[in-house]
Amino acid sequence: MGKGGWNRVIVEKPFGKDLETSNKLAEHLASLFREDQIYRIDHYLGKEMVQNLMIIRFANRIFGPVWNRDNIASVVLTFKEPFGTEGRGGYFDEFGIIRDVMQNMMQMLCLVAMEKPASTSSDDVRDEKVKVLKSVPEIRMENVVVGQYVGNPEGQGEAQKGYLDDPTVPKGSTTPTYAAVVLYIQNERWDGVPFVMRCGKALNERKAEVRLQFKDVPGDIFHSQSKRNELVIRVQPNEAIYTKLMTKKPGMFFNPEETELDLTYGSRYKDVKLPDAYERLILDVFCGSQMHFVRSDELQEAWRIFTPLLHKLESSKVLPVPYVYGSRGPPEADELMKKVGFRYEGTYKWVSPHRL
Repeated sequence: MGKGGWNRVIVEKPFGKDLETSNKLAEHLASLFREDQIYRIDHYLGKEMVQNLMIIRFANRIFGPVWNRDNIASVVLTFKEPFGTEGRGGYFDEFGIIRDVMQNMMQMLCLVAMEKPASTSSDDVRDEKVKVLKSVPEIRMENVVVGQYVGNPEGQGEAQKGYLDDPTVPKGSTTPTYAAVVLYIQNERWDGVPFVMRCGKALNERKAEVRLQFKDVPGDIFHSQSKRNELVIRVQPNEAIYTKLMTKKPGMFFNPEETELDLTYGSRYKDVKLPDAYERLILDVFCGSQMHFVRSDELQEAWRIFTPLLHKLESSKVLPVPYVYGSRGPPEADELMKKVGFRYEGTYKWVSPHRL
């Protein structure tokens, strides 16, 4: 420890395996460093579009009045990877997809759901994130689908092998490589709105996004031709913000048609280099800004929400639903989303103009 200047320590996740081990680690760190010296790094908080969530919400008048339970039907947070655990199966099996990824997603959920902070100071922002987490009850098993990928004999080139085919994975492992979880935030703004978090490996594409689906327009005069509006924040790849909305079909028609208002960063900001998440966060450490780092009480609340579920899955050895390498994941996850009110129309797909 230096006698002059400052001392700051960066701690990489996972921060423990459950509430008990996380608290033990937190107590140990607290005996060595002050909270303002500890930087619990979660690289997702360094992503351009994750940091953009606060600006979108609190620097624009148009979103504020509709950002609540009266207008939003559901919020879906998605993290998909098109590859399995190749070579990392032994490490991954110790933690599983919920510990490995959903902590990142909880950070995004907080930024979507929190109230406006008093300022942009680190503690004001983190105070509001903690309030959101305190309003989330423990997850119930009926609101969870877990899956594990199996080999795809029709995969391109060498057949894509299943999770259990990895020699570093224990035989008969029930560790999930996919999870879909529905959370509810019991406060005035969000009561009754399902927040769906879904993440998985060996899926059909690489994607991380936040999708807010709005309720149906009351008093439909277009004979059910209108689809629900959506606001999508695409975190990776092809960073973008777009709003899915209805417009008149061009030409001699008077029918609604889906389209988007599109801000794709690759098109709008052609010559701007977006820094890597770790670059941005390590600079924040040098500058002494903890806004995009996880505070101890924030971490404790996140573990409180997930620990009972993790213990139940592990003690009961709940069998994950098998899904094929390269698929969208278990169909049961789509059924869960449908049950809680998310409507997938399947009639329209946004294509990044940056890829054309």
